[in-house]
Amino acid sequence: MNAAIDCYVLDTSAVLALIEQEPGAEVVERLLTQAHEGEVHVLLSFMTFMEVFYITLQERDESEAKLRLELMKALPVLRVESSQTTGITASEYKARHHLSVADAWIAALAREQRAILVHKDPEFDQVEADILVLKLPYKRVTP
Repeated sequence: MNAAIDCYVLDTSAVLALIEQEPGAEVVERLLTQAHEGEVHVLLSFMTFMEVFYITLQERDESEAKLRLELMKALPVLRVESSQTTGITASEYKARHHLSVADAWIAALAREQRAILVHKDPEFDQVEADILVLKLPYKRVTP
């Protein structure tokens, strides 16, 4: 990656905010436009593809899940597969913090790439000392 160009990692929560037009979707849209124009790099972990698919299967159906995967493939992003070094970093995050396995991988990718993690997941508050973050509006939890 060109060090002069900012790099972003979209968490699954950011991708779903875009797809479902939740608060913060406009920030993700702007980053994707900038990526299309070559102004920034946007990365997606392999785990984000898995999470979007299974969440959509749970909440909707298989045809919608497949459609969302196709939409994600069409975005101006780079899909990043697992690697040994990122796996070790993810393991360290998982061991030291209360992160899901997927969030540990996504945070590790941001750290390894020195990228800004774009998210709306309070779980990532635990790793803010290690990585740069761009927080989208968190969902309000209703009692």
